[in-house]
Amino acid sequence: MKKITFNSNRSIGFVTSGKLALFALLLVLLGGCTKDFESLNTDQTGITNNQLLPDFNNIGLYYPGIEQHIFGENGDYQLTQNLNADCYSGYYMSPDPFRGNINNQSYALVDGWNSDVYSMAYGQVMGPINTIASKGTRTQYPDFWAVALILQVQAMSRVTDYYGPIPYSKVGQGSTTPYDSQQDVYNLFFLQLDTAVANLQTYIAANPGVTPFQKFDMIYSGNYVEWLKYANSLRLRLAMHLVNIDPATAETQALKAINNPGGLIALNSDNATLSGYGYYNPIWWIGTSWTDLAVGASYTSYLNGYNDPRLPILVGQATSPASIAGQYVGIRAGTPVGGKPMYNGYSTPNFNTMQEFSNMILMNAAEVWFLRSEAALRGWTSESAQTDYETGITTSMQQWGANAGNYINDNTSTQANYVDPQTPTAGVPNASINAMSTITIAWNAAATNEQNLERIITQKWIAMFPCGGVEAWTEYRRTGYPRLFPVVVNNSGGTISTALQIRRIQYPSTEYTNNATNVAAAVTTLGGPDTGGTPVWWDTNKGQAVPSNF
Repeated sequence: MKKITFNSNRSIGFVTSGKLALFALLLVLLGGCTKDFESLNTDQTGITNNQLLPDFNNIGLYYPGIEQHIFGENGDYQLTQNLNADCYSGYYMSPDPFRGNINNQSYALVDGWNSDVYSMAYGQVMGPINTIASKGTRTQYPDFWAVALILQVQAMSRVTDYYGPIPYSKVGQGSTTPYDSQQDVYNLFFLQLDTAVANLQTYIAANPGVTPFQKFDMIYSGNYVEWLKYANSLRLRLAMHLVNIDPATAETQALKAINNPGGLIALNSDNATLSGYGYYNPIWWIGTSWTDLAVGASYTSYLNGYNDPRLPILVGQATSPASIAGQYVGIRAGTPVGGKPMYNGYSTPNFNTMQEFSNMILMNAAEVWFLRSEAALRGWTSESAQTDYETGITTSMQQWGANAGNYINDNTSTQANYVDPQTPTAGVPNASINAMSTITIAWNAAATNEQNLERIITQKWIAMFPCGGVEAWTEYRRTGYPRLFPVVVNNSGGTISTALQIRRIQYPSTEYTNNATNVAAAVTTLGGPDTGGTPVWWDTNKGQAVPSNF
């Protein structure tokens, strides 16, 4: 791969051996994302529509490309997740002063970066899935269609949580496409998961142990029992997003997931992870090949304060400046970093743990245990919120081979203060900041539900690192937890509150050129201006940095 950095007034771009087709797609897909999707399939298998015959071998060859484009390849991952949600979730910050530090990380939203979220999802996920559907897969191979639906819900839930209303139900049906409200999108997600779950249950009952999808699958090697658990767990995740805006639907869908006989992701062997087909771990690539990656100060401050045994496994020691060498020190979001190598010595992910072809994690068992803990805390189930919470912690420790010791009983450790030894300097404000949270680790039955929810979300946030930035940012917006450091410099021009932090990203500018009527209607549905400060539908934050969740 070759990385190309344009001048400081332009966004960054990338050229890879598999990306020439994507550049062609950008011209069309950034606008309507609505043209003839059959002619726009660019899956890496190189299959054309004429070659796609109605048999599962040819249909199956589309799936590896769909799966890997949930995250995207190296450059796409950097634009679609790392330089936005990964930073907004507190997980990462770049030591590269892209565009003279006037970029997404300081809330100066870059249209060319944000557009990649849109173009990749519609060109590399929705397009191929529409093609698969057009070949009769729904009825001829309902098990394959079940997987396609799960992948579509997984990928597009990320997109709607970035933007709010999105084109969904009518994609591919015209030269321009109406947007669905986010509420309608979520309702359709749940219906699609209904179909997927029913299809898989029927197939598993009739064909126990049969794995026709195995050779096409980068996630579960065709194991439909695991795909069923994933579908149920994804439903539970999406249900919990709605607790503050539509609690009745949230509870109904959560219980449907929890009570399904197919079960949930519960063991690390159930984790939904992506690897194979020569797919590089994009976090490893960004951090080692480009040195564009450091861990966020919020993440290191919590793990330092908690004396967390996962810290040396997940995070590398800082190497410079000398005052922090050997310590675990991240970069605070929105820090106006100087040119490389000024901040390159700060902590990165531990690349002895996260290697070239390490799995990318879509959902792990720890997250699901924390979801179950929250459901129990809300009184939806008879499970013990404390037991589920502690199981989530121990499951995460086991995932990374950490010695948990007495961690779950620690009722004194809290988030640590953050000190940046390189600020303040001339013209650069002080990035050092005191801890935002006093929440401890040990479950406290005498605490309020709100306090214990902060425990649940904080530990879930720790456990979803290193790949879960989109979901972590969603949970931060929904709950206000964990309490993240605000940006050092806010370059939004007043459209995004430093205290409330960023709530969404803007629609691609080419939507206003090529799909103007529909995007204007979407902004009306959004209920506020198309800026990073307007909350999406399920985000009920009305001006408090930590909203009330009960």
